[in-house]
Amino acid sequence: MADLPFPVEAALADRLARALDTEGKILRALEALGPVAGRDVLLVGESSTVRCRQLVELGARVEPIDRLVPSAGPAASADVIVSTWSGFRGVDEADLAEADRLLRPGGRLLVVHDYGRDDVSRLRGDLPEYGAWSRRDGPFLRNGFKIRVVHCWWTFDSLEDAADFLDAAFGPAGGTVAAELKRPRLSYNVAVYHRSRGETSLL
Repeated sequence: MADLPFPVEAALADRLARALDTEGKILRALEALGPVAGRDVLLVGESSTVRCRQLVELGARVEPIDRLVPSAGPAASADVIVSTWSGFRGVDEADLAEADRLLRPGGRLLVVHDYGRDDVSRLRGDLPEYGAWSRRDGPFLRNGFKIRVVHCWWTFDSLEDAADFLDAAFGPAGGTVAAELKRPRLSYNVAVYHRSRGETSLL
């Protein structure tokens, strides 16, 4: 489920979707880095989802596509491409070339991934997005991306609700994190890697 940072069963996915970034900081970052309002936006890997609805409510003209593949759409047809979590697992040259083909001059590519250094990263173990991807010699920054870190939260109705979710979704690791919570929320840092069409790194 591309609206969420990792796949979980439907009932848990609904609970996490309600808890994740209730302040709307990720959406505001996409607008600040795009912008997306009033523009043609390709949303990679998402159709009929929360993120799609949010972008439409913001004023974007959204076209969902499954993935960036050759001939994913007409050349120079988008002002912004947004990919959240499921796409750009690292950076593939073919994906960048296709993004540049689809974007108009000055177009923007925005890629959302977990950043780590937070409560949530303690639940999921050692992942490349928690370290290697955000380094200066990592796959994003060396390919012309810049990074904005968004500090947000998973916010639950109560400590009991948070503990129940964490135990169901993450087992013993979730129980350990839940036992240390003083408030019903977990710190969650998200990286928005952003790049203009054709931009290359100076590294």
